[in-house]
Amino acid sequence: MLARKGIHTPDDRYWADVEGDIENVNNVLKITQIRVKYHLKVPRVKADEARETLSAYLAFCPAAQSVMDCIQIQDEAVIEELAG
Repeated sequence: MLARKGIHTPDDRYWADVEGDIENVNNVLKITQIRVKYHLKVPRVKADEARETLSAYLAFCPAAQSVMDCIQIQDEAVIEELAG
């Protein structure tokens, strides 16, 4: 989605911190929550597009859509605006 907007995502400008919870649910260990924090460095002129794109990302992510009914997913984006 970012690439379609002309927002480049090399490793030094885009990464995610991901953590989750595993709980005992009726004596079965289950992943119950996943938290994702996206970090993105973009030129100032692309910052609003990046925010908009990442705020809608889960609705179009095949992996997230596959598990949303059984795992709570929270995401947030940290956008660092670069000059240029």
